[in-house]
Amino acid sequence: MWSWVAHRVTGVLIFFFLFVHVLDTALVRVSPEDYDKVVATYKTPIVALLEYGLVAAILFHALNGLRVIAVDFWSKGPRYQKQMFWTVMGVWIVLMAGAIYPVLGHAARVLFGS
Repeated sequence: MWSWVAHRVTGVLIFFFLFVHVLDTALVRVSPEDYDKVVATYKTPIVALLEYGLVAAILFHALNGLRVIAVDFWSKGPRYQKQMFWTVMGVWIVLMAGAIYPVLGHAARVLFGS
């Protein structure tokens, strides 16, 4: 049940990110100076944490989506859905651990120095 809720929540969060991304990208046509200010705010450590959250949401949504497809289209899928869920969680944790440095490395250098 919680994977169902998390799948919907991550889908909505990704949708809102894409909506805001389209809006801020469109800002370059309206006011390039304001666009530059917005992009400058994206280089802060707080936004780096939000980016890490975005990576977490996208990875979970994608991996859980593959699990849902397997449950729906594989004849033995419903029987193994719990094992597939824990496999998804394990892969997600490994990938999130691997994403720490690439996503948060710049923020760590800004906060703690190089």
